[in-house]
Amino acid sequence: MKKTLLPALLSVLLLNNATGQISMPQPSPAAVVAQNVGLGKMTIEYSRPALKGRTILGSALAPFGQVWRTGANKIPNLILSQDMLINGTKVAAGTYGLATIPDATEWTIIINKDPNQWGTYGYKQELDVLRFKVKAETLTNRAEYFTIDVSDFSGSEANVAIRWENTQVKFNVKQETDALIMAEIKEKTAAVKVENDTYFDAANYYYDTNRDLKQAFEWANKVVANDQKYWTYYLRAKIAAKMGNCPVAIQDAEKGLEMAKQAKDGAYIANHTKVLKDCGK
Repeated sequence: MKKTLLPALLSVLLLNNATGQISMPQPSPAAVVAQNVGLGKMTIEYSRPALKGRTILGSALAPFGQVWRTGANKIPNLILSQDMLINGTKVAAGTYGLATIPDATEWTIIINKDPNQWGTYGYKQELDVLRFKVKAETLTNRAEYFTIDVSDFSGSEANVAIRWENTQVKFNVKQETDALIMAEIKEKTAAVKVENDTYFDAANYYYDTNRDLKQAFEWANKVVANDQKYWTYYLRAKIAAKMGNCPVAIQDAEKGLEMAKQAKDGAYIANHTKVLKDCGK
């Protein structure tokens, strides 16, 4: 029995030694940046190498005028949950490889169909979905780690910023949401059964975008008829005030203000007070 067990025990020991690597931090750790843009979501997965005293951009590691993996390891992946505009050009939902061509004063941004490239050794230009140039900016604070993040966010659009060493470049990602929202409003308000939240959101969107206020007011009437809360009174009050119908606006704002005071909701107290002020009361 001992002779039978010995070879098995030796195999286990050898296997443990062969796979017994010590866990350490990765030299170029993986990172993810994600941001909702409009009605969709943009995600970028990439690696973050460090300078470690080296000159990178314009050197043999990232030569000017040549396609660069843009970081380390696998090229960054740009993942779009819905169709979006990148630098003004429509790009379909999907997962793409993000590569660049750095230069001293401008970079070329490349969106490629192949997201599974390790480096850019197998890069094929014919698989490019989009190429465009952006200005290279000089950073005041040196970036030790390669970084991709989101800046200048405004709900339906954002800039993707790539920075390392003394350089930063940006490109725009945007979704034109108005047509999508209007299509959904048309569909849901025409349904056999319409939820109160649908009327609320539709009225609010028409108010915010200065559309047909008469239609917005009709939807707000349905909201208040179904649910008398200080936020529903505010919806109808602000629309009425914008239409110049101050008798209704004042009536709703006074009702909503008392309810908001009882709930100690400071934001809606201010909202109703503003409607009353706008209507001269």
